[in-house]
Amino acid sequence: MAQTEVSIGFSAALDQFEPIEIMSQVAAAERHGFSGVIAAERFQPWVPEQGQASFAWSVLGAIGQVTGGDLLNGVSVPGYRWHPAMIAQASATLAALYPGRHLLSIGSGEAIDEHIAGGYWPETAERIDRMFEAVELIQKLFSASIAGRDAKHSGRHFKLESTRLWTMPKVAPPILIATAGPVTAKRAGRSADGLLIDGAPIDRIPQLFSKFAEGSSEAGRPAGVKVLRLHLSWASSMDEAIRNARTYWPNGGLRFPRSDIRSPFEFEQLAKMVRPEDFDGRVLISDDPAAHLVQIQSYIDLGFDRIYLHNVGPNQLEWLEEFGREVLPRLKN
Repeated sequence: MAQTEVSIGFSAALDQFEPIEIMSQVAAAERHGFSGVIAAERFQPWVPEQGQASFAWSVLGAIGQVTGGDLLNGVSVPGYRWHPAMIAQASATLAALYPGRHLLSIGSGEAIDEHIAGGYWPETAERIDRMFEAVELIQKLFSASIAGRDAKHSGRHFKLESTRLWTMPKVAPPILIATAGPVTAKRAGRSADGLLIDGAPIDRIPQLFSKFAEGSSEAGRPAGVKVLRLHLSWASSMDEAIRNARTYWPNGGLRFPRSDIRSPFEFEQLAKMVRPEDFDGRVLISDDPAAHLVQIQSYIDLGFDRIYLHNVGPNQLEWLEEFGREVLPRLKN
């Protein structure tokens, strides 16, 4: 079966740019051929040099007014800053504003964003269990609200008393699970509408797809959408591309788990150890658009349905123009 056309979207760095600047960037992205936006749902930046952390749901609502493509949050985490019902309400409202354009992505979280409410920060296995229970609750709330009735939930981690979403689109937003682990990918196939992979090494992707398909098959669900957020560093010179990666996205070069780090200033100290070679296989650093074309094409060939590109530097408008001219038209589905 021939693969459907892959959409190439823009990753809006709300942890790096002021909201007004983001609006100019997303409008430019659409002019240059990018289809849709994923917006970072963060409470803090990774490092102080990034310098921003605006409220993603507000910015996505504004983005919808100046673009016509899909709108994806990336990534909301239920259970720490947010009860799952609040994420459901935010998602349903965005989907009601822009029917057919919004996808909801859910993740298990990073302490840097989620610890700020002062609650218990659990181990990885419990965070994943909480994520899947939250998805179950959100699905119940979506389904009941579309049917015009109340939903309730009483589980190990979350409770919801009888209620509904009073603002609800006719069709619920698809729910994507963000993961780079095969066990979670299989569970996502059983219960979610899609998979969001964020920065995983390319050699890990086929296994994630296989496990996701296996879970979908076991649950008798149709194959879900497969989405990638791809981090890269392009600039007009190699020195600038390297400098941008090390300054604004050093977390891309960290070779150890980061989910328990709680402060941008802690990341800043760890970032001092990151060398250019640490980005190999994780973030392509190059001033050559052809090199980025080859990499993006390799992910298309794996079978992704949507790919959102994140250029890590401050040179967003220059990059959007360059890739709109030299890269996007040359990609093959």
